Amino acid sequence: MGEKEIGKVSSFFSHVGVAAIKLTGTLKKGDKVHIKGHTTDFETDIKEIQIERKSVEKAKKGDHIGIKVTEKVRPKDTVFLVK
Repeated sequence: MGEKEIGKVSSFFSHVGVAAIKLTGTLKKGDKVHIKGHTTDFETDIKEIQIERKSVEKAKKGDHIGIKVTEKVRPKDTVFLVK
């Protein structure tokens, strides 16, 4: 399975378990992502994507999105789409 970089984490909201990500690629519901950084390394399925607190089916390059994550992420962590 290959991976393609699709964005970077810009912030993490621990009280709701949400990562804010600035996209450099496209992402849609049902995709699997791999988030990797100095102390971060896990995969998660995308069940919901939000832009400006509104749920969307997919997001494109340049969008600033929020996704639920199962572990803590940090700013500058890299987000990869798992193919």
